[in-house]
This record gives sequence, C-alpha cells and structure tokens, in this order.
Amino acid sequence: MQGTLRVGTPPYLVARPLNLGLEREPGLEVVHEVPARLVERLRAGELDVALVSSIELFRAPGYRYVPGAAVLGRGRVSSVQVFLRKPFDALRDVVLDPASRAAQTLVRVLLTERLGRERVAFREPDAGADPRVEAERSGADAWLAIGDAALRTKLAPDAPESFDPAAAWVQETALPFAFAVWIVRPGVELEPRHVAGFLAARDRGRAAIPELARESSRRWNLPEDACLRYLADECGFAPGPELQRSLELFRDRAAALELARAELPAVPVHPSESSERHVPAPR
Repeated sequence: MQGTLRVGTPPYLVARPLNLGLEREPGLEVVHEVPARLVERLRAGELDVALVSSIELFRAPGYRYVPGAAVLGRGRVSSVQVFLRKPFDALRDVVLDPASRAAQTLVRVLLTERLGRERVAFREPDAGADPRVEAERSGADAWLAIGDAALRTKLAPDAPESFDPAAAWVQETALPFAFAVWIVRPGVELEPRHVAGFLAARDRGRAAIPELARESSRRWNLPEDACLRYLADECGFAPGPELQRSLELFRDRAAALELARAELPAVPVHPSESSERHVPAPR
C-alpha cells in the first residue's frame, strides 16, 4: 500500500486538462511548481509523481511514466516558441527558458541539426529569469519562451516572428511531441486507484476545455477562439501507442547530442497498475 502520493504539476494553462480536480482524488497530495523545479524535487525524492519534461525519463535510471495522459504538441503549439530577433538562418546565440527541460532539449536538437553544432550557441539564464529580458539585455539573436508567458506573447497583435519547434517536430516525424508526461520516480509503486485518479482528472479537464479557454481569454484579454484553438487543437492530452514511439525517437535524437542517455528505456507503469476502465471516485 503506497498510501498518499506526493504529486507535482506545473501551474500553466496547458496542464489544466490533466490536473483539473486532481487534488480531490483519493490518495493524492498535489503541489504546483514550474517543470524544472518539479524535476529537482522528483530527483530528491520530495515528490513521487510529477507532470514534468519528458526528457527526464532518459536522464536517470528507474523512471516509469503513466500512459494515456500527457501534454502533446500535435503541430503548432503557441506556448512553446523561439522568438526571433534575427532571421532564422542567421541565428548564432539563443537564450533558453530555464523553466522546461523538454522544450530546451527539443530546441537544441532541431536548431543544431538545421544550423550546425558549430554555428549556434545556447545559453540558459538562472532559474526564474525572463529569457526575453536576458536576450534583449545581452543582444542574443532569439529566446525560447514556454508556458503562459509564451502563449500571451504569441497571441498578442505585435508578436515577434518565431520558430515553432513542435510544428517542426511533427512535420519531420509525423508523430506528436510529448512535452510532459506523468513520471513516477524509482521505488514508487502506483495503485490502480492512483492511476484512476490521473485518468479521471484528464477526463474532467478535457471536458472543461471550453470553460478553460473562456477563463484564460478573460484573464489575459486574448481572443477566446485563439485560446480554445490552443487547448482543443494545438495540444493533445490522451495519447495512444504513438506516445511510446515519440518518446523513443526524442531520446535517440537527444542522445546523439549527449543530451540524454540512449540506453534508458521508456517504461510505462505495469498493466496491473493502469487501466482505462476506471470508475470515478465518489465525491
């Protein structure tokens, strides 16, 4: 009996279709922090499960992931953008957002493959720093932004030109890109009720997407249709077998740049722990 699981999830809009009402599920204690900080706490054993950057699966042994629930990019993803201060082919110096490891790694893979390892350099500012401020201060050619700040910048009328890494990945691979998955740290065994809780939150969140879009539109003074398109069309939250293939391909391309460990597998939780045929917990 695992008892109460300590669960971490990002505070971003894109996580809401996966964590809506999660704190009400039995056996789950939920905290909200940026993905990079969640990874640190997962590694330290302060969290048992966290919705974190998918690349973490391939940076330490023993991890598993919960199938059936993930943050996927199915093409353009407005909340993960490389905003350009120069034309794409002229990029030489890119500031990375310190908040997300998956987006950082994807950008490093794609830009290195397209521009050459010797032509482009990447810099990560201190945790909590604004990558746009750092890029403008230092004169960098571009900055990676993620999360709600990136979404608001991308949807603004005066948005800078940008490169969309998720769209590039989907175009190249014909697979969705898994930005975040529920990662289970080594030594933690999930009970069926725990997995049912993650899947129930996913089902609630997906059903609430229109209302989440209305809320974000009002909060940020953005067009409601753009917010709805972002959650309903750009992102996905209920992956099928393609998740495993996408994760493994990401691992292999990242490992070629020594950004991941090629020998680490993408291991889903055991079938006895996970089932789509769950019964919502009584309220």
